[in-house]
Amino acid sequence: MNKLFADLLSSGSLGRQNNQGPKIQKRRGVEIKSAREVEIMKKASRIVATVLREINEMVEPGQTTDDLDKFAESRIREMGAVPSFKGYHGFPASICSSINNEVVHGIPSHKKVIKTGDLLKVDTGAYFDGYHGDSCITICVGEVSKEAEKLSMVAQQALMAGLAQIKPKNTLLDIAGAIEDVVISNGFSVVEDYTGHGVGRNLHEEPSVFNFRTTELPNIELRSGMTLAVEPILNAGNKACKTLRDGWTVITKDGSWSAQWEHTILVTSDGCEILTDRGM
Repeated sequence: MNKLFADLLSSGSLGRQNNQGPKIQKRRGVEIKSAREVEIMKKASRIVATVLREINEMVEPGQTTDDLDKFAESRIREMGAVPSFKGYHGFPASICSSINNEVVHGIPSHKKVIKTGDLLKVDTGAYFDGYHGDSCITICVGEVSKEAEKLSMVAQQALMAGLAQIKPKNTLLDIAGAIEDVVISNGFSVVEDYTGHGVGRNLHEEPSVFNFRTTELPNIELRSGMTLAVEPILNAGNKACKTLRDGWTVITKDGSWSAQWEHTILVTSDGCEILTDRGM
């Protein structure tokens, strides 16, 4: 799950108690994780990776997004964790399930039936022993259009291009530039309303990990021990989005389709380690 990080900071909501989900801790700026914290985050992230791998394998036409949500919550709890998303700022489910022109934060529903040709984004998080893991995949359901397949593939390529820039002394703009170049060169647009973020004791921490070149957000230098959720979000058409009346589901304004891939990573001494790697 991602929010426009600046909105969370300005609202002060990162310091409030969550009535249903994990407690939202007081923010402390960019955090460098200790070896103990990293080991816990690896466990949380492996739970997320396991759930997403299993969902990717089980998805088929005729299922509902509510079916996937129930499965995800059950599996997260079976593995000793708590769903990060459920109750987070009032979000009602354990996954975000966004289909086709839905960009992010789609609410699972028993009325939303998955069909052949759909481009399904599944985003989830797990809270284990005080720390979160967070990841998103895009699933091509059955036989999809060539454009939809390319959109998902380019989003994944953009993610990996961004991760390749992660090492100490590089900056957030190095990540953003690599992502943006892949997206633009393939004729798609970067969604600018939503960004990646730090992750750890809170689902959303500083810094905001943006996917486009900008001077509007702090461009910090990367340091070993930082844990980040990097998540390019691409639209096939215009970057403009709008939020539906449910207060969560974001769609493209022009009706074009959208794709997203996300990993939680650890900045290491010579690069990064993907904590939510589904190959495990």
